[in-house]
Amino acid sequence: MIKEDFLIKDCRLKYLTLIFILLSYNFYAQTTMKKYINSEHAPDPVGPYNQGILIDGTLYTSGQIALDPKTMIMNNESIQTETKQVFKNIHEVLKEANFSFKDVIKVSIFLDDMEDFATVNEIYSTFFEKGKEPVRETVEVSGLPKKARIEVSVIAKKWA
Repeated sequence: MIKEDFLIKDCRLKYLTLIFILLSYNFYAQTTMKKYINSEHAPDPVGPYNQGILIDGTLYTSGQIALDPKTMIMNNESIQTETKQVFKNIHEVLKEANFSFKDVIKVSIFLDDMEDFATVNEIYSTFFEKGKEPVRETVEVSGLPKKARIEVSVIAKKWA
């Protein structure tokens, strides 16, 4: 082989490497694209937002209140029924994105009355494995949409 043959092969290798890098970047870009999550088994948003957004393997959900997804009527007989409905709604959004409560890493709870804290905690604890609960904050607020007593949002992450 002559020197020019090596240069041609070297040039081809560089082009193949460049093509591989571009294809890899394209795959990475597709997996990091923002995906909007909306389950027909969870209540439709009551405003201009989506139920969740998935990006970089992380799911961010909008706050869920105790709306029945079929009737869009509040299931607010008690704080217990509201809390259970809220977590059913969250479950449906998680499921739509192929996540589960095991993938939840952070929970935000908004209560209109901190007196309901113990009751909510009791129900909340049934959705997470003891000792492996996500981080959380609970905040008392002066009001929630549709006169809800509780609103909950979560962040979930898929792990390899």
